[in-house]
Amino acid sequence: MDSFILLLSITLMYSTPLVFGALGGVISERSGVTNIGIEGMMVIGAIAAAAGSYFTGNPWIGFLMAGICGAIVALLHAVASVSFAADQTISGVAINLLAPGIALFACRQLFEGAAMSPIAPKLPGVVHGHMSLNVTTLIALIFAAIMWFVLYKTKWGLRIRAVGEHPQAADTLGIDVYKVRYACVLISGMFAGFGGASMTIAIISQFTQTAISGHGFIAMAAVIFGKWHPFGAYGACLLFGFTQALVILLGGGDFVVPSQILSMLPYAMTIIVLVLFVGRSVAPKADGVPYVKGSR
Repeated sequence: MDSFILLLSITLMYSTPLVFGALGGVISERSGVTNIGIEGMMVIGAIAAAAGSYFTGNPWIGFLMAGICGAIVALLHAVASVSFAADQTISGVAINLLAPGIALFACRQLFEGAAMSPIAPKLPGVVHGHMSLNVTTLIALIFAAIMWFVLYKTKWGLRIRAVGEHPQAADTLGIDVYKVRYACVLISGMFAGFGGASMTIAIISQFTQTAISGHGFIAMAAVIFGKWHPFGAYGACLLFGFTQALVILLGGGDFVVPSQILSMLPYAMTIIVLVLFVGRSVAPKADGVPYVKGSR
């Protein structure tokens, strides 16, 4: 029983950054904007959270700073993708290439040339019986429920889905496609920033260059696996978190598993999921297609 609780705790802990990133991907792609830059936004959120928590002594301030900084980076993606109708994939890749360099530069400037931040105050944990969870795990679940409610039970959610499926038709009904897409991309960046924060001030307590290594791409795979649905993406993140939990438990087990094999497990699972499900999942029709007003 204790082993099961430990496995569940680790699964939830390591799935949390992925959940935030995946929710960001869901809201952006539902509006028709592909956000490949989730990874880069998570990296910026990671350094912002660590720095904010360290200098203020308040991890909640660091968490909020991560969301704000993630949204600022997302604004660049929105300007390129929405206003200038640039290729959304290239814009996202550019963010992923720039973000690690910016984060490392900021870290060296803030912490006297160090490539990693000092230990920062962590967000509090929630203990229930023998299970101990960080509060970010509960926040991620609440956000997933809120996003589901907004997307499927509110007028604003109907507008988001309309813009992601038929932007021209939505435009004729008086919906401002550009404003909706801008809002969704900014929210996407905020969630990605929260994902970075949940890694650096909830799991490892500091920023390092490898704190976010592929998490954004795994989150994007979770969006596809979850069929662009908040709870579907949440479930997919739990699966990927489970593989990370196996890596940790098998690495400390009684039988030896080569570390190289273990480190490959989450990424191998990502490839397997994409191969099996990418052809069966149907994205919003206008996902990744720049909208030009008046076009048909």
